[in-house]
Amino acid sequence: MRHIALSHRNSLGRMNSVRTRVGFLGPLGTFTEQALKTQPDLAAAELVLYRTMPDVLDAVESGEVDLGFVAIENSIEGTVNLTQDELAFSHDLLIQREVVLDIEHCLMARPGTSIEDVKVVLSIPVASAQCHAFLRAHVGQAELRASNSTAEAARMVAEDLGPGAAAVAPRASAELYGLEILQADIADHAGNQTRFVLVAREGIPAPTGHDLTALVIYQRADEPGSLISILQEFAARRINLSNLLSRPTKDGGLGDYCFVVYAVGHVADELMADAMRTLHTKQGRVKFLGSYPAAGEHAHSAREHADARWREADDWVRTLRATIR
Repeated sequence: MRHIALSHRNSLGRMNSVRTRVGFLGPLGTFTEQALKTQPDLAAAELVLYRTMPDVLDAVESGEVDLGFVAIENSIEGTVNLTQDELAFSHDLLIQREVVLDIEHCLMARPGTSIEDVKVVLSIPVASAQCHAFLRAHVGQAELRASNSTAEAARMVAEDLGPGAAAVAPRASAELYGLEILQADIADHAGNQTRFVLVAREGIPAPTGHDLTALVIYQRADEPGSLISILQEFAARRINLSNLLSRPTKDGGLGDYCFVVYAVGHVADELMADAMRTLHTKQGRVKFLGSYPAAGEHAHSAREHADARWREADDWVRTLRATIR
C-alpha cells in the first residue's frame, strides 16, 4: 500500500460531517508533518501518509485525498524542483496556502554511537546538501545514502541498519524512533527555512490583501528579449515578484525553457488580472497554479498605490468612453 491513514477523531466541522483527508510525506516525524501541524484545521483532519511527494500529488488529483501538503522551497537549497515540476507539468492542482517552517537538522544514531563510529549517513538529498560542510568536516569518510524523507532515514537507522549508521533528520524523529542526537543544528547556514504549500483539485481562496499568484509562462518563441517582455508586464503594473525561476519544459530539447513566476497579488486584483490577460495574449501558454494567502506579516507594498492609480486611470477611460456617440 502506498499510504497509511492516521486515526484522528476530531472533526473539521464540514458540511455533512465529512472529514477532510490530507495527504503528506511520511513516515511520522518529518518536517512536513511539523509544518502541517502548525495549521489547526489541517492537524484536525484525517492525515494520510505517502512515501514520496509525487505520490501525494497523485492522490490529490485522483480524489484519494482532498488536499496535499508538500515542500516546495528551502532558503538554502532553493526550489524543490521535484515538487515544482510536478505542479507545473504533471498535475492540474491549485495552491491553497503556504506555510513556512524554521528547520533544524540533527545528526542522530542509535544510543551508544559516537560521531567517530559513523560509516553511513542517510537522509533525503536536499537535507544532506544543506548540511554538506558539516558532514564533510565531521563524517567525511562516511557513505551518503538517499532516503525518501528525513524521518524515513531516522526510522531505517533505528530499525533496519546496523551499528555505524546515522541520519540527518528533525529532532522529533530522534524522540519518535529512540535515537540519540550526536550533533544538533548542523545546517551550513543560519536561518534555514522551508516553504510548504497546500494543494487541491479546485478552488481559489478569497483575497486577503496579502497574497501570491503562481504562474507558469511558456515563451511563444525563444528569442532575444523574450524574458524582458514577460517581466515588463509586471513592472509596468508595479507588481513585485517574490520568486522567478526557469525550468526545462520536458518536451523540448536543450534550451527549451519556461518561466515559473510567484507574483505579489491575487487574480481578483484587476492589475494582476490585467497582467495575466496580456501574458496569455502575448505568450505561447500561461498555466495558473493558484492565488493564495502568503505566509508572514502583511507588508505595505507599492502595489497598493499602483492599484489606486490603475483605478483612477480606469475611471478616466470609462469617462471618455461614456462620451462616445
